[in-house]
Amino acid sequence: MSTFAIQTLNAISPVGLQRLDRDVFDIGTDIAEPRALLLRSADLHSVEIPDSVYAVARAGAGTNNIPVDRLAARGIPVFNTPGANANAVKELVIAGMLLAARNLYHAADYTRDLVAGRALSGKDLDKQVEAGKKQFAGFELPGRTLGVVGLGAIGVLVANAAQSLGLKVLGYDPAITVERAWQLSPQVEQVTSVEELFSRSDMVTPHVPLVEGTRGLVDAHRISLMPEGGVILNFARGGVVDEAAVLEALDSGHLHAYVNDFPTEAGAIHPKVIALPHLGASTGEAEDNCAVMAVDQLSDFLLHGNIRNSVNFPEVVMARTPGTTRLGIFNQNRPTMIGQITGVLGEAGLNVAEFTNRSRGEYAYTLVDVEGEVMDDLKQSILAIDGVVRARKL
Repeated sequence: MSTFAIQTLNAISPVGLQRLDRDVFDIGTDIAEPRALLLRSADLHSVEIPDSVYAVARAGAGTNNIPVDRLAARGIPVFNTPGANANAVKELVIAGMLLAARNLYHAADYTRDLVAGRALSGKDLDKQVEAGKKQFAGFELPGRTLGVVGLGAIGVLVANAAQSLGLKVLGYDPAITVERAWQLSPQVEQVTSVEELFSRSDMVTPHVPLVEGTRGLVDAHRISLMPEGGVILNFARGGVVDEAAVLEALDSGHLHAYVNDFPTEAGAIHPKVIALPHLGASTGEAEDNCAVMAVDQLSDFLLHGNIRNSVNFPEVVMARTPGTTRLGIFNQNRPTMIGQITGVLGEAGLNVAEFTNRSRGEYAYTLVDVEGEVMDDLKQSILAIDGVVRARKL
């Protein structure tokens, strides 16, 4: 069996890497012609990705650091790991709710500064603490309403956990999957618009990717719909929230707090902002889970051509047919493509044992198991079809 070289561009959990058979896969940081790239936060937008690369896998959910569309045009699937860090993010969101509700972050700062600045101890400290604690009086979560925008892997976990803590939970996701719908607590009320969710929520937490349609989703208008004293939490992506609008609402007193994982110069120093240093997936368990998921998807593609959790190509999974040769073909999503591909196979005297084709946007992917001897020139014949981007013999 041929060896696949995988280049790692960031430190990847060994729990994931050890799942790769070293007789089949070479793994390293300095590989001249890698078959795949495995990364976390490395920015590929200004990097020249060699033609040898078949796939890119990110051990994480977001892919803003990867030129997804450019790679799609070259027939290179980009894999991510949705849900692998969901529990870690869920826990941080719940922690953020408690930090905001009980003013814990600023109360802790107050106590530390009090001791450091006045060298207090014993009864003196007790008196000063008692005298100052009233300014940090907060509120309890039961009876409040949390609005969750986006009911994917993280959003569902957040909604269910919040509901178990006694909050009323509203959810909005017009594209919720059947799988997530089954996982969602029946006590979570699904609303029909983002505006309705904001108008009825004391706290709002978005869990959506940063795309053109979600940029600035939390804006001045929607914030104005919230009851006075509301809280915005952002553990999705920085651009999902219009921070200038949030800061203005904090200054006016309309919002009580803003808790986020994406610090900015203006936000980090605001007295009503709790800005964390992008801790969402920063647990050992989450890093292990992401690495395992990314490695498994990458190896399944390299060895068998199967695509799971790609952000730029459709999901295509097909069991291998014994005694056949597998071909993986990336092509533009056009009419007659399937007929042209099977026509080339027929002209080569190859019988199709199994065939599957799926499309996603501008592109499609085909897996086909053929019976008969596959000659070396078959790949060139397939690539000669107008619209075929890439072809592999597995």
